[in-house]
Amino acid sequence: MSLADEIEWRPSPNYNARVVPEGQRPIRHIILHYTGMESGEAAVDWLCNPESGVSSHYLVHEDGRIIQMVEELDRAWHAGVSRWRGQSDLNSSSIGIEIQNPGHEWGYRPFPDVQMRQVIRLVATLCVRHRVDRADVTGHADIAPTRKPDPGELFDWPRLAQHRIALARPDRLLADPGWTDAAFGLALERFGYDITDPKAATRAFQQHFRQTNPDGIVDGETRAVLFTLQVLEEQRLQAKGEDGF
Repeated sequence: MSLADEIEWRPSPNYNARVVPEGQRPIRHIILHYTGMESGEAAVDWLCNPESGVSSHYLVHEDGRIIQMVEELDRAWHAGVSRWRGQSDLNSSSIGIEIQNPGHEWGYRPFPDVQMRQVIRLVATLCVRHRVDRADVTGHADIAPTRKPDPGELFDWPRLAQHRIALARPDRLLADPGWTDAAFGLALERFGYDITDPKAATRAFQQHFRQTNPDGIVDGETRAVLFTLQVLEEQRLQAKGEDGF
């Protein structure tokens, strides 16, 4: 069965039209969230409730079922105040995917294999359809580090990276570059993060790329991870262009 045949439609009224700058593609980012609610059905109900003021394009249940609530070319309301690689208002350029998980408030737990397989299928399909670069497949925490922790340190970013649909911690690290905290912050900003709150930005980076200890402290390992990512990304873009594949 094709992925399209598996998707259930539950329309949400919470969306509006995208305003696309001339010369740009309408969809350039994919943002992954966790639902942070006690059940997947409660999350769908909330995202489809006109009084909630929030929505997402898709939701992936723990059992692998996929719900679509907003058409991809419409602007769902999932990102809020956000910034990535110098761009703000990520709602206008992204597809939002909610992934059922109680989150840190309701009993955060690993994401089941069947759920991760469906997330990978969905993200891979969207990356090809909309030519989204793997570096622009992010978590909510990456684009809103002072407000959001999701999908969090238990999300299997390395598994997505194996499919070339996201970035994750490199298998081998270069040496610690020895940056000062200020230099680390500038490097983190160049990589894509909003560093208005440096500790929050560092914690968000660690939840994605140094998941064993996302404490917000800039240490040698965190510097080495970011430095290695910078070098690998420069090499990737030079070798293959900027289409993410």
